[in-house]
Amino acid sequence: MKRRRFISLLGGAAAWPLAAQAQQQAKLPTIGFLGVTTPAGQGPLVAALVQRLRELGWIEGRTIAIEYRWAEGRTERYNEIAAEFVRRKVDVILTRGTQAATAAKQATSVIPIVATVVGDPVGSGLVDSLARPGGNLTGLSVISPDMAAKRLELLREAVPGFRRLAILVDVTNPVNVEEMRQVQMAADKLGLQAIPIAIRRAEDIAPAFAGLKDRADALHVVANPLILSNIIRINILAAGARLPTSYIAREYVEAGGLLAYGPSFADIFRRAGDFVDKILRGTKPGDIPVEQPTKFELVINLTTAKALGLEVPPTLLARADEVIE
Repeated sequence: MKRRRFISLLGGAAAWPLAAQAQQQAKLPTIGFLGVTTPAGQGPLVAALVQRLRELGWIEGRTIAIEYRWAEGRTERYNEIAAEFVRRKVDVILTRGTQAATAAKQATSVIPIVATVVGDPVGSGLVDSLARPGGNLTGLSVISPDMAAKRLELLREAVPGFRRLAILVDVTNPVNVEEMRQVQMAADKLGLQAIPIAIRRAEDIAPAFAGLKDRADALHVVANPLILSNIIRINILAAGARLPTSYIAREYVEAGGLLAYGPSFADIFRRAGDFVDKILRGTKPGDIPVEQPTKFELVINLTTAKALGLEVPPTLLARADEVIE
């Protein structure tokens, strides 16, 4: 009887490691996706990421898990979400924008971070250098030295003869303030009057437009999550003020802006899948160089142009990667 009980206990003890092993196998590598806006706002970018991961053998729900959290344009949520990912011990944190990347970096020096759409990763202290980031963060920058000047030239081509340029900027974001400075320099070279319009929160947007009445001929919007979360309202206010708008990316123009020129955000998120793949296969993030934009696109909203009474030159339309009608 005792011998039979001993064998039974021995069998139970042997089963414990097998059960633990099965549980371990069931836990998939997990990405903590820090969404700065909403599922609808970042849907196409998520789709680009998931598709690239699938191509690399990482199938959501089968070989990899993605935990999505959405800040809905509230920067104060970044620290909270990053801390949650640390508690959950995700394998990689993926962020968008400099402020979200900074929050993740402050939350952990251990969990790898893939930062996308970062303005100046070196200047903001996120990495040691683009070639050798060091630490636990790498990713994709949106830096392009002449992008502000190029966007301004395209806006002038679409709206010939304008002289006064308003610049809508969230002054709580240092990277956005630097872009504003670059736009001001480009405007000065073209003999344009630049009018900075500072906002800090969503409640500042309507008063900012009220203060612009009869002061500007066009509007350069320095985009960030606060802007994106309020993009429809901004474009409605701009249309009401008869202000043609210039942005950095397609998603702002799809919501009613006039034109956008800048890196393809969908391409950036697709390339982020390669970073995640390398990290999950053992490469240290500090050894993966930060990449800069390789694909730029010009998007023009012809419906918005017609509503503003603008006739976009055929030569500009011919150069556009996409014309929204």
